[in-house]
Amino acid sequence: MSIDNQIQVVLIDDDPHLRQALCQTLDLAGLKVLTLGEATGLTARLSRDWPGVVVSDIRMPGMDGLELLAELHGQDAELPVLLITGHGDVPLAVQAMRAGAYDFLEKPFASDALLDSVRRALALRRLVLDNRSLRLALSDRQQLSTRLVGHSPQMLRLREQIGALAATKADVLILGETGAGKEVVARALHDLSSRRSGPFVAINAGALAESVVESELFGHEPGAFTGAQKRRIGKFEFANGGTLFLDEIESMSLDVQVKLLRLLQERVVERLGGNQLIPLDIRIIAATKEDLRQSADQGRFRADLYYRLNVAPLRIPPLRERGEDALMLFQHFADEASSRHGLPLHALQPGQRALLLRHSWPGNVRELQNAAERFALGLELALDNTPDNPAAGVLTSTPGGLSEQVEQFEKSLIAAELTRPHSSLRSLAEALGVPRKTLHDKLRKHGLNFADSGNHSTDDE
Repeated sequence: MSIDNQIQVVLIDDDPHLRQALCQTLDLAGLKVLTLGEATGLTARLSRDWPGVVVSDIRMPGMDGLELLAELHGQDAELPVLLITGHGDVPLAVQAMRAGAYDFLEKPFASDALLDSVRRALALRRLVLDNRSLRLALSDRQQLSTRLVGHSPQMLRLREQIGALAATKADVLILGETGAGKEVVARALHDLSSRRSGPFVAINAGALAESVVESELFGHEPGAFTGAQKRRIGKFEFANGGTLFLDEIESMSLDVQVKLLRLLQERVVERLGGNQLIPLDIRIIAATKEDLRQSADQGRFRADLYYRLNVAPLRIPPLRERGEDALMLFQHFADEASSRHGLPLHALQPGQRALLLRHSWPGNVRELQNAAERFALGLELALDNTPDNPAAGVLTSTPGGLSEQVEQFEKSLIAAELTRPHSSLRSLAEALGVPRKTLHDKLRKHGLNFADSGNHSTDDE
């Protein structure tokens, strides 16, 4: 069992009378103390960010104070360790100080000497942990900026929310359209939390057959159902000590929702066919592309589960709401792909930027990433047409010559203008500032068609 962070001093001495006396001294000074008669196994019980100090005798059966010091500092070299020595152990204590011990006290020593040393060590420990926290916060912000690229107000707000929630124990509900990056956000919440050293288990509820979803999530005992020949550890239990990301939660049956609600409330899991309640230390991050409140009103999702999950919601803005983030993301993914394939980097030209900004990105970041990959490979890419974005245009890697770049830019401008409503070719030509005959020629040259854009001509052509 790990040692609680409320404990400020771990006192180790095999002499029960001295141990009791020292504990009383520390306790009367208002310090929370845990006393142990041996050092073996202590390191495994202390987290790297435990906020206390260790006071240990040097001469003890089993693991002695010097061995304990080496083991503790192997896990955290900045943990203060105070050693208690007999008169004959002073050379050993000096050796220990050179090895990193914070202080040593030679028996017999005054109570005030012990208290003074412990208080100074605790102050140092607080300073060390505060500095770690500041460095981690800076690193976390840098990580978020790298993972969640964008300078739009929506993304700045999302990164702030992730940073705030990651440090808590709260379960989170992520709301976002398909391809918006829900698993990226879930992974960021895990990696920036105190659970980062634990497992991150991702499961898509919508991809599981209804016949196996309970076994996958909760596990089962041998004989729980036909074909269950041996015990299976479920995803919830496997994620113990870490985070479980449950995507497409809206696809779960009402029966499974009942079990999930119980798990969220009681933090225990019961395998199918079993009677044992297994305690869990787990964070649940759920994600959905649907309006769960509406689903609850329609009876397709349990209202009590919705309210339990909706304590800490995070909405990922769709790409179409993020303005020029699309350009930044596209270039980011294109550069990554170029580097991965050993190809030269291509910069977006003005006409290409216009096409990207006009596209509605129904597939969000996932669609954009695929488009950037094709762009980096030099493949012609026709952005998918949508009802709001007909004749979206064609995107290719930057051509090498000036004349090719000019032609590509011209084609991009015409294609972009075709996405706007025009009642006639005359209207389109006027918007582009060219004669209709010139426009006819350019449409033919670039393989563009006024009718394909969804516009309808009433001109006498």
